[in-house]
Amino acid sequence: MNWNALEAELGTWRAEGLTLPFWWRDDDAIEPTAALDRLYGIATSLDLPLHLAVIPEPATDELGQWLNARGLAVPLVHGWAHRNHESPERKKAEFGIARPVETALKDAREGWSRLGGLLRHAPAPLFVPPWNRISPEVADGLRGIGYRALSTFGPRKSTNEINTHLDPIDWRGTRSVVAPDKLLDQAVALLADRREGRADNSEPFGLLTHHLVHDPAIWDFTETFLRLMADGPVRPWRATELESN
Repeated sequence: MNWNALEAELGTWRAEGLTLPFWWRDDDAIEPTAALDRLYGIATSLDLPLHLAVIPEPATDELGQWLNARGLAVPLVHGWAHRNHESPERKKAEFGIARPVETALKDAREGWSRLGGLLRHAPAPLFVPPWNRISPEVADGLRGIGYRALSTFGPRKSTNEINTHLDPIDWRGTRSVVAPDKLLDQAVALLADRREGRADNSEPFGLLTHHLVHDPAIWDFTETFLRLMADGPVRPWRATELESN
């Protein structure tokens, strides 16, 4: 794969004196695994916070101990059970329109409590709905139960969102890495939009990964991409910054 275009785009950011806020979110953590250790090894080698979206209901005590011992790991609440409640003809969602708002918010509150009980500190106040889908009514109620922001995928719709923007997995096809040149073209276009004022650069630019399903090609892309970004004109963002907002 050819990384030259991304390196050139980052070079333009540096030449223009610009800084890209950047963060990394990985979904579906439940327990310590070799893949999770590998993921954290990348984070420590780059001194880059690793935001782990933990599924609270099945999360193990051992994962809590693992998180407590790793200062670069930032735990986030990933719904409750990662269980679909939508009808078969609709896209999957745990916090979508099929559920009463109060029921969904109760699960979001339980997720915060359950994950907090595994940790020596509260989770970062950033809610990550499974499948990156949530009804507007549930999203509106999150702040009332302690969350400061919401994280899904794609351009944000409000300043209460800190989304992810690049996902290397071909979910609807091979389930390996998306064609690398396509991924890199997408990344360069997203960064150029921010640099040239067509997109909001106050929102951290986010990479989304899923360590449990990574194959060698996904690992290779993820690590190389993160190393290039970490070496670029970026400011690593950490969700604990929300606590002071």
